[in-house]
Amino acid sequence: MPAPAAAAPARVSPTSPPSSTASGLLRLLGFGLAGVAQALSIAWPGDGRPLWWLQLLSLAGLVWLLDGLRAQGAGWRRAGLHGWVFATAWLTGSFWWLFISMHTYGGLPAPLAVIAVLALAAALGLYYAVACAWFVVRGPAGRVAGAFVFAALWTLAELVRGSWFTGFPWGAGGYAHVDGPLAALAPWVGVYGIGAAAALAVALVARRLPLRGVVPTGLAAVLLAAVFVLPNVVSPLPADARGAQGTAGTLQVALLQGNIPQDEKFIPGGGIETALRWYAEQLRDAKAQLVVTPETALPLLPRQLPAGYLDAIQERYGQPGSQQAAIVGLPLGDGPGTYRNAVLGFMPGGAAQPYAYSKHHLVPFGEFIPPGFRWFIRMMSIPLGDFERGGLAQAPFVWQGQRIAPNICYEDLFGDEIGANFRDEATAPTVLLNVSNIAWFGDSVAIDQHLAISRMRALEFARPMVRSTNTGATVVIDAAGRVTHQLPRLTRGVLEAPVEGRRGLTPFARWVAPFGLWPLWIAALAIVALGAVFFRPGRTRG
Repeated sequence: MPAPAAAAPARVSPTSPPSSTASGLLRLLGFGLAGVAQALSIAWPGDGRPLWWLQLLSLAGLVWLLDGLRAQGAGWRRAGLHGWVFATAWLTGSFWWLFISMHTYGGLPAPLAVIAVLALAAALGLYYAVACAWFVVRGPAGRVAGAFVFAALWTLAELVRGSWFTGFPWGAGGYAHVDGPLAALAPWVGVYGIGAAAALAVALVARRLPLRGVVPTGLAAVLLAAVFVLPNVVSPLPADARGAQGTAGTLQVALLQGNIPQDEKFIPGGGIETALRWYAEQLRDAKAQLVVTPETALPLLPRQLPAGYLDAIQERYGQPGSQQAAIVGLPLGDGPGTYRNAVLGFMPGGAAQPYAYSKHHLVPFGEFIPPGFRWFIRMMSIPLGDFERGGLAQAPFVWQGQRIAPNICYEDLFGDEIGANFRDEATAPTVLLNVSNIAWFGDSVAIDQHLAISRMRALEFARPMVRSTNTGATVVIDAAGRVTHQLPRLTRGVLEAPVEGRRGLTPFARWVAPFGLWPLWIAALAIVALGAVFFRPGRTRG
């Protein structure tokens, strides 16, 4: 409900006519379209490219529309509703492909699968609804102060979505900027910092309130230059870690892509037999220094594999003097009902037991069942259950002078957790490795979105990221976030390519390793608090 004129004299005109139903619906549609544009910016349908400029336009539209609500004296409920429409449209457009896993592979009736996707998007959208409502009702009127508060509120909503209840940060706005001028911010402030910078920049430009005097205009120009120009001219790495000086050597890798259909993957005599045969052949015949299979390439526990299967791999890669090693994805189990999503590493002269990495950040509903939702899982014919969690910052796989840090599928969404591996430069990874199976989502934009996520991790840490996946995207990403080699998606094949390990620590790695994302939390909360105390609604300071 609109606030009484007496409560907000600076924002409401006594002569302003009430909004018509038609204009209200058009405004809601505008918020929804801006949200759809935000989703499309992460990965454009067809070619999967991130569109950084579209993300900025989407945010600019949001700020402009929110300022329109402010001018009308909108209250908490109305402002929150419009922000929620934006966020729900954006998030639905970002992970609509969850429908494929629930309906196509899980057997959930299509209407229920649609409702489940919408419900998830709507629930996560509440964080942004609160942020938008705060900006409209409590945000400063001044251009610069208001822009800072909007950026802080946007960042808090992104952090909450990415952290609370284990986090689900898929489709965060910053991922649209793996290409474009803001990509240079990644090694300084990470993906959430990029999102904050984008929000600050568009708010400085898009706010409807006029400038008052020369100082705010100059300050806004300085801030925009700091966001877009400064990171592109100042190197985040010290001189001894740049260019040829920062190399840790080159490793020849063979990345396997089995392309086992998800509806066959766990069928005895079908996908299981195909996977065991094909991966065994490739592991036997490979010539590269490091051979990598995707997540759960071997879809059976060790005790369920044919007799001698793992022993044959150990014998193949454990020969003294060999120049080859392998990393193989499979589930592990220490006993009945105890399972881990893991990879095993085999190398010459290794210990009696192969190297093992167990997934730390589990997927809700996929690898653990949140309390109270077991009924929902029982409605689908997907072999889901509760997995055990591996530790944070597990030891890397050390091979041929490289320290290779695995992460499994969904884990590469959490840059702060990967950052825990960078506490000590002497032991920090030189290569990041992602093994994935997102065949659950078919030939959808999820493949392109996940590629952008991996590229962002490469940018944040100035490390190459190599990806071995079941259906795509199997790629080599260099330390500058560029895809240098790639297999076609949904094909069975082997990607053979060199990868150059890198050393040196980015500013992002230096602060995220000891502190996680707390510096961003504290900065955003401080800005919102200062805005609430010193810049009251309707005042034009800043």
